[in-house]
Parts: sequence; structure tokens; C-alpha cells
Amino acid sequence: MCGIIGVSGVPNAARLAYLGLYALQHRGQESAGIVTIDEDGVAHSRVGMGLVSETFDDENLATLIGDVAIGHTRYSTTGSTVLANAQPYLVNYRNGPLSVAHNGNLTNAGEIKHELVNRGSLFTSSADTEVLVHLIARSEAVRPEQQIRSALERLEGAYSLIIGVGRSIFAVVDGRGFRPLSYGRVGGGIVVASETCALDLVGATDITEILPGEFLHILDGTVTKLRPLSPRPVTRCVFELVYFSRPDSTVFGESVDRIRRELGRKLAREHPAPDGDVVFSVPDSSNAMALGFADESGIKLEHGLIRNHYVGRTFIHPTQAVRVAKVKIKFNPVRDVVDGKSVVVVDDSLVRGTTSKGLVGMIRAAGAREVHLRLASPPITGPCLYGIDTANPDELIASTHSQEEIRQFLGVDSLGYLSLDTMLDTAGGSNFCHACFSGQYPTEEDPEQLVLLRHTDPVTTTHL
Repeated sequence: MCGIIGVSGVPNAARLAYLGLYALQHRGQESAGIVTIDEDGVAHSRVGMGLVSETFDDENLATLIGDVAIGHTRYSTTGSTVLANAQPYLVNYRNGPLSVAHNGNLTNAGEIKHELVNRGSLFTSSADTEVLVHLIARSEAVRPEQQIRSALERLEGAYSLIIGVGRSIFAVVDGRGFRPLSYGRVGGGIVVASETCALDLVGATDITEILPGEFLHILDGTVTKLRPLSPRPVTRCVFELVYFSRPDSTVFGESVDRIRRELGRKLAREHPAPDGDVVFSVPDSSNAMALGFADESGIKLEHGLIRNHYVGRTFIHPTQAVRVAKVKIKFNPVRDVVDGKSVVVVDDSLVRGTTSKGLVGMIRAAGAREVHLRLASPPITGPCLYGIDTANPDELIASTHSQEEIRQFLGVDSLGYLSLDTMLDTAGGSNFCHACFSGQYPTEEDPEQLVLLRHTDPVTTTHL
């Protein structure tokens, strides 16, 4: 999962992209980068490891000249956490500077990379996105949009992309529409971003979602719709609504906050906790779900856990050791709220179980009489292949343990998951990818093989 932004026709585009990346920081915390193009078509670039605030300051932003910009904040799902994998990629290209910012995961990247290496291509990163750069460069088509289209038609998996060619920007969403992308107008220019919260921050108007398969050309603030990509069955990622997107965003045409409140209400109907004294969320992604649960159940809503907002999301950190350490400094229970009480803790999902186990231990240490855990999504039993690092199935607690075993491991008095059908119905229908819950993958790749290859560098291995 990553955050991407593109700016066309706005003076000092880098500063606007920088603000937008701040709003998208929740989508990736490993690296950040911005590429700009000035009026002479010259590219300027800065990428760095860490947060947006750690990569950019007034001094280096001043060197990113131009009214065209592409920005990226990264959370790795393919390739290691090193500077070589930071985006946007920038290369010299026959039609001008070529820059690429990608959100998603290309499920056939290993196969294509193996083919390209055998034909003499040289790769500088271990990330899947670089195969797209090579495919564009090798295309025999004449115009850039034709070269990009021919490259995209070879790709499988999830991609929302912002591609810069000279002073042009191309924005495209794969035919299944796994990941969100929207655009709006700022003055005489256009801004494209992963989520509408970034467009709100920069003051964009006339915000429009880019639909599955849509292919846009943006130049000097003008948007031209190109011929769409080949149609595919639409399978948007339901986890965007459950966890990843910010609640103040509109994603896939739905208010994230409204969906999460309704998930909480339905969770209270499916798994009531009639003896609960208070209900509270695991902040922040489940705040709205706890509101809905409290509203439906009539149990008093409280702030039972306080989050340290100077610590990032634990789930999207690339290593288990970092996730465990950050749980201990990220949350603290409010003793006066939980002491002697039967508490209902509402969370959006349960992945590995380590975060929740630590939280339950802290809540009990603060004096809770009973702890009832309610989860606003079904058990996660399989890896995501399309841009979320749920990694090896052995690390997913619900893939190897029964619900009763999970309850005992977490140390809770009761455990309730929202059903798959209810979650999908609440999200708005059947056009969602729910493979990580159901095992029904919308593409044909072997999940076990892709998980094996995900963090393997095809350049240095012999089996690819």
C-alpha cells in the first residue's frame, strides 16, 4: 500500500505535492519522494527514507522547481526497504524524463522481470514497479500513451499509477479497480491523489474518482480521457474501507466514515455484549466502528485507550520486531475508564494477533474485570496479493488457529468477528476483492508462490 499524488499546471507544484503526501502518510512510512518538471522540461528529484517530514524541508523543496510534480510515500509489499526502491522512479527516456509512482502490487512482475533480464535489461531495484519502466522503454509504439498502454496490457494485479512523461502526466487505474485514485482542480491546475483527503487538504474542487480501467492524460491543467484499458471484472479492495483509507476520505464512491460506523452497528447486532459497561476503540482506524457499536448497543462510549500520535501504524511496519516494540509505546489505557469494568474493545481487524494480545494485557493490568473483543471484519486467513503486506499465511493467526484458540491466545473473555456477507453488504455489494478473508482470488496466480517470491530479488536469484 502506498500513497501517490500528481500535480499539473500549479506553480510551485512540489510544495502542493508535499502537503498532499502529508495527508497520505498513513499509506506508507518507509520512504517518500517527489519529482518535478520545470517549464523547460527538466526534471528535479528528491527521495529519502522515512517520513515525509524527514525527507523534505524548505531548503530542498526550493530546489524542486516546476509546475508539474509526482509524489510517493511507500509501504513495501514487494522489494526490500532500501533507498533503491523508493519512488517515484525517474529515468531518461526518448520522450523526455519518465517518472512513475505506483500503488498496488503486480502479480506477474517476477515472470516479466525474468524475461527482461534474459533479454539484457539491467534492474536497479527489487520492487515490482520497475518492470513497468522497462516495458514502456522497450515498447515499439510511437506515442507515449501507446507505449504506456502496451506495457499495462501485459501487467496483472493491482495498479493505480501516476506516470510522468516530460510535462505530461498519465493517471490510470487497473481494470479491476483494486486501489483508489481521484482528481480535482486547484486554480487552473489538476491534482491527482490516492485519497480525497489529500485533495481536500490542498483545496481541490470538482473532485472526481478515476474508475476501473480509466486512462487519463493531463497536461497544463487539462484532462483528456483516453481509450480505457481492456475491461476486467471489478474487484475493489474492501480492506480500503475497513482499515487503510482515512475516515475523512471518499473511496470507491463511499464515505469511509459512514461505512465504518455501519460496520460497527452491524457488529453490535451480530455479536452483542449485553454485560458490557463501556465500549471503546483501538484508535484510530476503528474509532467510527466503536461509535456505531455504542450507538446500536446502547453501551456507553468511552476513550479507553489513548494513542501516542507520534508513533506510526504498527500493522504497516515491515518487520515484526518493530511492530511489537511500537505497540508498547503507542497505546496506554485510561485506568479510570477500565478499572473494575467489563469493557468491549472494538477493532477493525485481526491480522497477526500480536498487537491485540499486548493491548489486552495492558487493559487487564489497568484493572478491567472482563475484556470482550469485537472485530468489524471476518477472520483474515490468506495473504493479500494486491498491495497489502499480510505476508506468509503462517503469520496470520486465523489461518492456523480456531476462533476459540484465538480467544485463549489473546486472553479475552469473548471474541466476535463480523461475517463476510455482512461486511460486503455494508461496503456496498459484490464488486469487492475479499480474497484475504475468503481465499477467492480474482486473478489466477498461485498465492503461495507469490508470497514466496514477494520479498525475493529476481535480479540476484536463479529460480526466476
